[in-house]
Amino acid sequence: MKRRNPNLERRKVVAEILKQRGDALLVTGLGSTTWDATAAGDHPLNFYTWGGMGGAAMIGLGLAIAQPTRRVLVITGDGEMLMGLGALATIAVQRPRNLALIVIDNEHYGETGMQQTHTRHGTDLPGIARAAGFRSAGTIYNAAQLRTWMPRFYRQPGPLFATIKVTAQRPPAVLPLRAGAAIKHRFRAALLGAKAQE
Repeated sequence: MKRRNPNLERRKVVAEILKQRGDALLVTGLGSTTWDATAAGDHPLNFYTWGGMGGAAMIGLGLAIAQPTRRVLVITGDGEMLMGLGALATIAVQRPRNLALIVIDNEHYGETGMQQTHTRHGTDLPGIARAAGFRSAGTIYNAAQLRTWMPRFYRQPGPLFATIKVTAQRPPAVLPLRAGAAIKHRFRAALLGAKAQE
């Protein structure tokens, strides 16, 4: 299989996606996708997982089931998604129409020393998602494809899965709130308002 060299920059991609978020709920994977979302603008409806590797997709599923009228985006990395592949089967069985799972794929483990991930060697995450039963799954290699997919992230019935191939460039970390309990309470208050006190 011939490899394509990506030219998309992760931080610009995430900022472009989040420009259109409206009241969508966002779950980020550990490390770089959390920094990317924070750089695009911290938001009380961002749920940062920090060090919870492998859990972002399942947190997104829980939110999608609990909040069926809200769009839920999960933006995570290829390493984090590879650790949580079983989540794809569970999501496909539950079939949440409001869930979009977006993998920012630089083909490296950014938080542990930039070792190559399996996607560098041909592992096809959208193919796995399709085989599990996702309604829609694909890979984005360039800006034109990203523009085509953008409305799908927010409006197409899910579950939807997209891998976005980006360069291995590592922009500086932009750190959000770090305390897990504080992140949870802020997110819950922004989502539920007065009901959060019940």
